[in-house]
Amino acid sequence: MSYFTNKTVWITGASSGIGEALAHAFAAAGARLILSARNIAELQRVADECGRKDTIIHPLDLGNHDSLPGVVQDVLAKAGQVDILVNNGGISQRSLAKDTSFEVDKKLINVNLLGTICLTKAILPHFLQRKTGHFIVITSLTGKFGTPLRSSYAAAKHGLHGFFDSLRAEVWRENVQVTLVCPGFISTHVSMNALTGDGSPQGSMDNATRAGKSPALLAKAILSAVEKGKYEIAFGGSELMGLYVKRFFPRIFTNMLKTAKVT
Repeated sequence: MSYFTNKTVWITGASSGIGEALAHAFAAAGARLILSARNIAELQRVADECGRKDTIIHPLDLGNHDSLPGVVQDVLAKAGQVDILVNNGGISQRSLAKDTSFEVDKKLINVNLLGTICLTKAILPHFLQRKTGHFIVITSLTGKFGTPLRSSYAAAKHGLHGFFDSLRAEVWRENVQVTLVCPGFISTHVSMNALTGDGSPQGSMDNATRAGKSPALLAKAILSAVEKGKYEIAFGGSELMGLYVKRFFPRIFTNMLKTAKVT
């Protein structure tokens, strides 16, 4: 029997990419699924491919903060309980800070940071009442260091680390756990939908993203980390070296970023 057998796992951003890969991985491990995103048709496709008849589909827009407490109530009414919330939904950025409108900055932070915080706080009483629960938070290596073309995206991801590190320190006595996941380049369509300076999607695949690691491999690493109770993991290719260079050779790292290939 798997560690995840009969656990109920709620995944946001489940209609593609990392969220879709996690849906398949958790289903294969015996978990019950709740899948959320804005695209209901794609959620249904993922649910059908995962092959679990008891999968719950519930649309969700992380940018609509006022709706999220009601979404949580609806999900709990349908599912009865949630054991794991995977905070995966979000949007990326491909624009220089000087070219990015403040409205785009706000959208990136409202969705990636504040939407995730809002959903987390809405379900937190459920975890605390049951004295069990696990938050999996998909951040990014840009949650550890900023890069060109990602200013507000990096700000949001840094904010997730601050919030969830603090939350972990507050709720561990109630057996509520937090695992932060910091992917590097993963081969998904994230760059296609990334916002440019005026808020329009980039509409093209980055070379670095195309050559990134498989989302299925990342999903496997995430399930392993959760089962082992890890607080944080990083996953990717050579870009992981940035974590160590920044820590031990910060001046060298700063100079490296000036010419870093981030698309």
